[in-house]
Amino acid sequence: MCFLAVLIALGVGLILLGTRAPAPASPPGPGVGASAPASPGPGTAAPMSRSEPVELAIPSLGVSAPVMSLGQEADGTVEVPPIEKDAPAGWYRGSPTPGEAGASVILGHSTVGRYGDGVFFSLGRLRPGATIEVQRADGGTAVFTVRAVEQYAKADFPADRVYRGSGAPQLRLVTCGGPRDTADGYRDNIVVYADLTARHAA
Repeated sequence: MCFLAVLIALGVGLILLGTRAPAPASPPGPGVGASAPASPGPGTAAPMSRSEPVELAIPSLGVSAPVMSLGQEADGTVEVPPIEKDAPAGWYRGSPTPGEAGASVILGHSTVGRYGDGVFFSLGRLRPGATIEVQRADGGTAVFTVRAVEQYAKADFPADRVYRGSGAPQLRLVTCGGPRDTADGYRDNIVVYADLTARHAA
């Protein structure tokens, strides 16, 4: 089972996907293979106005799922999508809405206990050039192109890279991944970095 817990500290989201291990006092550095540049790639589209996401599609993976809004729990951790059949993805509303300037963050389970595969089970199979479509509450669609897919050990999760981004409209998809053990669940995180490359009005 993949549990998501996000601790907000010093204005930066420290993501702990899997167990609720103590967060480091400062944002950890990039993990092995963390080659994704923080700045957007060429061809980035102009930012869109604010509008919350309602559905996410990844055509190359056959993914189509609703998106719920996630806030914070009383202890400072981010709410997580429910552990249930067909659990949705979750947009962290402390980040920009998809298409706005900045890095919008959407979290999803890799597996959901006895219900099997989660919405982001196949996320690690995405490759640069793949598209991600986010339908918004205003009826428009933000289309993102994958720039990089990275895997990090949880202890080396690059919170600053994932949450801050640049002023250009970007998207981060985050889930669990890598080896798994019975005691602690997944050992790694998978992060997809994508840039807004097209925008469709309602």
